[in-house]
Amino acid sequence: MNKVSPKSLLHSKWTKVEVENKEKHFMITKVDVDDEQRIVECKIEAVISKNEYAINWRDLKDNQYWKQGWQ
Repeated sequence: MNKVSPKSLLHSKWTKVEVENKEKHFMITKVDVDDEQRIVECKIEAVISKNEYAINWRDLKDNQYWKQGWQ
């Protein structure tokens, strides 16, 4: 399981284990929090294609799908 801290999530880098649409490397580009500092929205962007996707930030903890950093 990957360790993911909500405070250091913005601009963090991720590698998708199973490549889809030739997109492997990603960066967190947007993190919105509510008044109680809970994450309500998280956007991840593919480095090469610049496609942006909404993601549940907790999904990044699953190392079957994501690796921390660019590998």
